[in-house]
Amino acid sequence: MSIREKLSPYFTFTEVQWEQFQKLEEVILDWNQRVNVVSRKDTSEFVERHVLHSLSIFKFLPFTPKSHILDLGTGGGFPGLPLAIANPESEFLLVDSIGKKIMVVNEAIEFIGLKNVKTIHGRVEAVKGQFDFVVSRAVAPAEELLMWTNGKYKKADQNGIPNGLICLKGGDLKEELKSLKKHAEIFEISHYFPQEIFETKKLVYIPQ
Repeated sequence: MSIREKLSPYFTFTEVQWEQFQKLEEVILDWNQRVNVVSRKDTSEFVERHVLHSLSIFKFLPFTPKSHILDLGTGGGFPGLPLAIANPESEFLLVDSIGKKIMVVNEAIEFIGLKNVKTIHGRVEAVKGQFDFVVSRAVAPAEELLMWTNGKYKKADQNGIPNGLICLKGGDLKEELKSLKKHAEIFEISHYFPQEIFETKKLVYIPQ
């Protein structure tokens, strides 16, 4: 089954975007044979575990045009690359401290033809500028993510909800979010997608 067939029950994209998603799958799986950017045991479920999982953020909040999004600890480009394809009028900055992974992401950006994505090899604390949202996937506890991104959120909101942190996590989050329970909102990804792998997956939104 093609990536389009796997995603089309949940999304409507342009022909250009469908081609970009196809190229995303091709380039990441090709590079993954040389550089371990996604878990090799997951490659048979690449679309579900990486692309669809990333797009749960798009289900939660399609970004308005000219939004600026920071992907903290992007790894092989997730969730940033799928979100950049889905939100072509928003700007994305993908950051990771591992040079090999940023190299692969840069190759993917060029191969796909994305014009709305830039990358930085380094730590997020060194990133200059402010963003509407920071997105991240299983990089660190939410409290640490908030500490690392302190001062990096724009004050003016343009997306219908306050700017803030959106992270993808799994399992029981009670302890992790204990100190943030008054602020953090948790959404079950299984409400968006019925696949078994999403039964324990969560989207956590924490306004700035």
